[in-house]
Amino acid sequence: MATAGKVIKCKAAVAWEAGKPLSMEEVEVAPPQAMEVRDKILYTALCHTDVYFWEAKGQTPVFPRILGHEAGGIVESVGEGVTELVPGDHVLPVFTGECKECAHCMSEESNLCDLLRINVDRGVMIDDGQSRFTIDGKPIFHFLGTSTFSEYTVIHVGCVAKIDPEAPLDKVCLLSCGISTGLGATLNVTKPKKGMTVAIFGLGAVGLAAMEGARMSGASRIIGVDLNPAKHEQAKKFGCTDFVNPKDHTKPVQEVIVEMTDGGVNRAVECTGNADAMISAFECVHDGWGVAHKEAVFKTHPMNFL
Repeated sequence: MATAGKVIKCKAAVAWEAGKPLSMEEVEVAPPQAMEVRDKILYTALCHTDVYFWEAKGQTPVFPRILGHEAGGIVESVGEGVTELVPGDHVLPVFTGECKECAHCMSEESNLCDLLRINVDRGVMIDDGQSRFTIDGKPIFHFLGTSTFSEYTVIHVGCVAKIDPEAPLDKVCLLSCGISTGLGATLNVTKPKKGMTVAIFGLGAVGLAAMEGARMSGASRIIGVDLNPAKHEQAKKFGCTDFVNPKDHTKPVQEVIVEMTDGGVNRAVECTGNADAMISAFECVHDGWGVAHKEAVFKTHPMNFL
């Protein structure tokens, strides 16, 4: 393309500081360096993770920053060493990448790549520790190595997945995060067998995708848990057989689920990121498929589960 090797000026939504409205700015996007690609972002979705780090409540504040990580686009140019992608390829940015060489990438048990695992505090590129975004010469930081709230963005090649050009980018952009996260958690991690019972906590995009995974696996009973009763009708389309709203009960929701399933479910998938929901999901699993509830309290940071 004619822009290859040149700085591109384009529009981006910039978060200048925590909790303040994003500002549409003209940014300069540098050419991709070694093992990087520059993508033209055509569609980007909004994930609650973007909001979470925009608010920066309890996280390291990295500003000014271009958020966004769930998108679909087309490769504009590639940096030195990139052989698997060419300009014009349709791609999805992926915040948990693969170097395809480390022990994690070579394992069937993990995708926490030594080089490209998620790092929410890093606002620069791995190759040289510099940002590819600037405004009037001043750096604007990256987010999750993707920064899709920009018309053009630079991403490590290991965090870019090539897709079929016939796939509608306005829909498959959701595969950059929410759908893949939920579906993969069920199919690749919990692996329910046909006839099992599954509880899904949180019925947003991730939760519905997790529920679809349970349905595809042949689960006999799929219990959706959410504080919003309006989510029930939508969840039915994804296989929900039972709906439980914790606000409708005086006892902990895990006890409700244990009673309604005669001892607990075979699998539980927590899709909210809320620590209390994690505990409920853990404690609603049947003895033998999980851990029996004891008087002792086990404490660890939620990130350890990730």
